[in-house]
Amino acid sequence: MYKLIIKIYYKYFTIFWSIFVKIHLKLLGVKIGKNVTFIRFPIINIGKDSEIILKDNVTLCSDSRFTQVGINHPVILKTSEHAKLIIGNDTGISGGTIYANKKVEIGSECLIGADVKIFDTNFHSLKALNRRYNNKQEDISSKEIIIEDNCFIGTGAMILKGSFIKKDTVIPAGAVVREEK
Repeated sequence: MYKLIIKIYYKYFTIFWSIFVKIHLKLLGVKIGKNVTFIRFPIINIGKDSEIILKDNVTLCSDSRFTQVGINHPVILKTSEHAKLIIGNDTGISGGTIYANKKVEIGSECLIGADVKIFDTNFHSLKALNRRYNNKQEDISSKEIIIEDNCFIGTGAMILKGSFIKKDTVIPAGAVVREEK
């Protein structure tokens, strides 16, 4: 009986999150496709004149009870000014962090494991002089990230600026992927 009550409880909250979070994100300006599922609240920050697009059947899991590995934090999606973040059809993300300074595009049918980090920027200048306080965009290196369809990115992996991940690729847990020079 207890298991049935818990199952009903989780089903109720899954429906609640999908409705309420969808309304909240649409008010923020996120473009949301059909049948997008939200498990608890993601953290979303949209920069001026930027876009976050969640295509059909995307799932964002921000609760450890709904993923086998567990997660350290909710899904975090952020863009800076004039950036674009696109998450393709049937893609699932568990507690991941994605930051687009220029553009991050994730294809369809991708699995983004627990606590994966995807950043298309260094966030800070690599110039030694006054690095901590240098906020000039021309001194901060950024390069778009493209992840093609049906990729599986294992838990704790980091995808760094300029990365291009081909269709059907598996990135192992804890791996660091960066632009080849």
